[in-house]
Amino acid sequence: MPEANFQPFVAACADAGSKVQRGIATYRALNGVPPDEADIASDSNFDCHVLASILAVASMDGGPLPERAGLSGHELAALLERYFPSIGVKISEQLLAFKCDENDEIAMVRDLLLKQRSTEERIGGWLAAMIARRAIEPDHLWKDLGLRNRGELSRLLSRHFAPLAARNNNNMRWKRFFYRSLCEDEGLVMCTTPVCTQCNDFNLCFGEESGESRMAERRRDVLLQAARPVISVDWPI
Repeated sequence: MPEANFQPFVAACADAGSKVQRGIATYRALNGVPPDEADIASDSNFDCHVLASILAVASMDGGPLPERAGLSGHELAALLERYFPSIGVKISEQLLAFKCDENDEIAMVRDLLLKQRSTEERIGGWLAAMIARRAIEPDHLWKDLGLRNRGELSRLLSRHFAPLAARNNNNMRWKRFFYRSLCEDEGLVMCTTPVCTQCNDFNLCFGEESGESRMAERRRDVLLQAARPVISVDWPI
């Protein structure tokens, strides 16, 4: 692969649309099409879509891409070479030496996922780290992974972490389910009521997780901003 800096794939812009442009450009550079045109019928295409989505949304956050994606520089380089060899991008030496400084919360979720892997290749390990890192972001997990809807997240977890996904038989929100699983595995009790339907926090655990993806949301905001007329007002002195 030829030498090139990974920033990632496109230079950061200073205008209002820079984040969404960077995310979509990153995804397109990796997968060859915009996110909304991705064909995910096959498992291999789906895996590439998931990885490209996570890297794209991580690139929108700013800062070192490996840290935002939850990987070391060497792990990111190996992922790119394995799943996106045609793009011809090699990480700079500075980013290649990057090591994630993960906190205990990230490590606990990552280890939970690693123990429940259902695929043999290295992608399971990479995804465990990436999902755990993105899970500390504030939005729905599928959005923070850059996916198009919650169904894609459920498919991802059922494919690569099947034993864990199968335990979520009541369709709990995935972040809540991760933390509940961690508590149960440690013999702790997270809930204050024995029956979910009697709990005041029911909607926090099982509420709807619909909406637009982060890239779609930001693209819409940029288009609305560009379409908004500029009104000049002479204020009285």
